[in-house]
Amino acid sequence: WRVCNLCMAFFFALAAYVQVNDPDAGIWIVAYLIPAALSFLVGLNPSVTENFIWKHLSLMHICLCFVVATLWGWYLHQHAKSSIFHEEEGREFLGLVIIIIWMLLCRDSGKYLSGFRISAAVFITVFPFITWFYYYINKELRTSWPEHCKNTI
Repeated sequence: WRVCNLCMAFFFALAAYVQVNDPDAGIWIVAYLIPAALSFLVGLNPSVTENFIWKHLSLMHICLCFVVATLWGWYLHQHAKSSIFHEEEGREFLGLVIIIIWMLLCRDSGKYLSGFRISAAVFITVFPFITWFYYYINKELRTSWPEHCKNTI
């Protein structure tokens, strides 16, 4: 569980880093740094999820990400020209979904750490790294990306 949280903290920090050339970088950097910090803290001490500040910060972030993901999902459903992952908004949507699922998985993990939670954590930890790798080896997929996305990691 700790290793999964440290890996996800690294993933979220990396996701924040590659936002530096995005037109709305400030929003996305904060959106990724919050779960990076929260996951890092859980990786160091899983019982931190019982802390008042950790609980409320994660809940506020989950709610905000849920609202934005809902809006992006609706927008993509109405306006997507091709696969949603060819659209920048689709990749942003996927990032928000990963944040929401991970933060929900972390909540109360200091008290209840079941086999299901561990299995889900391993899958969710591996998924973003495999997806990222797939995006960067698939040159055809990257051709439709905006210029500011093409020169990232």
